[in-house]
Amino acid sequence: MSRSPLRPAALVAGLAALALGATACGSGQVDAPTSADTPQVKIVASTDAWGAVARAVGGNYAQVTSVIDSPDVDPHGYEPTPQNAATVGGAQLVLMNGGGYDAFMTDLVAASGSRAPVVDAVEVSGIEGATEAAADDHAHDHAAEASGEAGHEHEGEHAHGSFNEHVWYDPDTVTTVAQQLADQLGRIDPGAAEYFRTNAATLAGGAAQLKSKATEIGRAHPGATVAVTEPVPDYLLDAAGLKNATPQEFSAAVEEGTDPPAAVVAQMLGLFTANPPVGALVLNSQTTSPTTDQVRSAAQQAGVPVVEMSETLPQGTTDWVQWMNANLDELAGALNR
Repeated sequence: MSRSPLRPAALVAGLAALALGATACGSGQVDAPTSADTPQVKIVASTDAWGAVARAVGGNYAQVTSVIDSPDVDPHGYEPTPQNAATVGGAQLVLMNGGGYDAFMTDLVAASGSRAPVVDAVEVSGIEGATEAAADDHAHDHAAEASGEAGHEHEGEHAHGSFNEHVWYDPDTVTTVAQQLADQLGRIDPGAAEYFRTNAATLAGGAAQLKSKATEIGRAHPGATVAVTEPVPDYLLDAAGLKNATPQEFSAAVEEGTDPPAAVVAQMLGLFTANPPVGALVLNSQTTSPTTDQVRSAAQQAGVPVVEMSETLPQGTTDWVQWMNANLDELAGALNR
């Protein structure tokens, strides 16, 4: 889809100037003049976490739909619907996390017959192990198709190896995905290509500021340790230089929806009574179980602050940068206590 006539150079220059003046509090997409008949590129994202990134890049010239757009829905065991397939079938661009996290999206693309380009965040992330994780994901999908089974996991199961697929918590990956989106959108709508690139650059600036903020948190708390119930926020914790003291077997079991061995639970609980204890417990607000409730209770009884972070956008939040900024504020507040 191209626009005619092309936007004048003055408008493009104006958009760039506006982007440079965008504040750090949000993704800062540039508003551009539109009318009721302005065409919009149809983007379908697997979750609203990525939908927020797509919206920041596409701005006024994109219509973004997220298959999962509620904090009450667990992406791990999501069962797609025929309506989801119809939505994906109408997409001009598809955005998914990949790495086995949202395997339902691969099913939807196949079921809909869509030929829209697909941006796979894990695949383009450049993180060590991402290529292997993406290859394993594709191999799993092909095997499932060959056997006539659905490619997604059963509820409570999650196809991932040691690779942490929660890459929307990694500012560098979000920057890379934004650039990929801008490139794809520019091919679909050449007349708005500069607009998309400007928005992607603005989002990249917000991501860079998040990294700087995370670094400052780490500098303010050298040697600080934290515990997590799941590896969801690990990339953000890494950006802050914080040590994750969680037993790997514990977080893996919780993520898989299984019960950790009693000895591992005891090891986890001991983090709150150690001298000194961990500085904070970061809990996945969308996953609760008797085990996570026990861990939360133990942390609170020991006076260890509890920080909740989610896998999809919290209620009332639509902006990725603001979301991650709020997470960092919560983390800093907990460590300051």
